[in-house]
Amino acid sequence: MSSNSSVLRLYRSFSNLPGGKWLFARAVCWRAPYFSSIRPRVIELDRGRSVWSMRKRRAVQNHIGTVHALAMGNLCEIAAGLAMEASTPAGRRWIPKGMNIEYLKKATTDVSAEATVSADACASVGDVPVEVMVRDTAGETVVRAVITMYVSEARAAETQRRAVDTA
Repeated sequence: MSSNSSVLRLYRSFSNLPGGKWLFARAVCWRAPYFSSIRPRVIELDRGRSVWSMRKRRAVQNHIGTVHALAMGNLCEIAAGLAMEASTPAGRRWIPKGMNIEYLKKATTDVSAEATVSADACASVGDVPVEVMVRDTAGETVVRAVITMYVSEARAAETQRRAVDTA
């Protein structure tokens, strides 16, 4: 999508309001309920880049008291998905195809995930890699992931819906 995409317009309009980023994150979790389990918070969203955070709390900890690996995997996926949604033009759709994730060190604090993707690559049909780095509050990288998204032609109904959304 161009910088005029519906998800970016929604984010920008919400982020200017008190509690707007929280509301935007809740709307994303309403659309994709699985992400609610980690209570993600949006930090920034723009074409080609998405930054989300997650608090270290009991519900996302493992038996040794660190942030659970799969909770960080969920954080990677929401960051990558929103980066794709903000970058994929009308007439295209995307779906996650695979994830390569490396757990580099224990996450003992809150974490944030930054996903980056080439907006130009999102305009082509085929595999698009989205790089995600998860860092702790000290800025140390605890997880590195590459999520492969498959971009294809949207069906006519989807193209029409996206055209209406961006109008």
